[in-house]
Amino acid sequence: MENAWWTFPENFDSPFVFLIDEAQEEQIFGHRDLYLRRIEVHSNTFIELESWFTASGQTRVTVVGPFRAKQWLMHMIWSLGSQEAHHQARGQEMLLRVQNQPLTRADLDDSLRVQANDWGLSPVMRMKGTT
Repeated sequence: MENAWWTFPENFDSPFVFLIDEAQEEQIFGHRDLYLRRIEVHSNTFIELESWFTASGQTRVTVVGPFRAKQWLMHMIWSLGSQEAHHQARGQEMLLRVQNQPLTRADLDDSLRVQANDWGLSPVMRMKGTT
């Protein structure tokens, strides 16, 4: 597999590490992490889940892979955990997408556009590369 994402050392720099609760883990990765491998393959990432012994039953999530794929997954998880119904709906749409088919460049581009709009960045700021 020439040019596979894991052959580029920079894809292992700066992993994204965050905590999610048990319910969100099951929502995203399925019961007993049924969808974990499929999400990894479809997003070109490696995802490690570690259960933490906390009162709230949190799971530490570590994601390595191409930056834009990691960013896409973070946007999906942030959206799913949002209190805003339209963000939750967007997150659910993204989750179904990554569970069912590989992400495309268009998916990654669309996520950046939506993030910029959600976070109130003007087109000029997006062009300067601040997203």
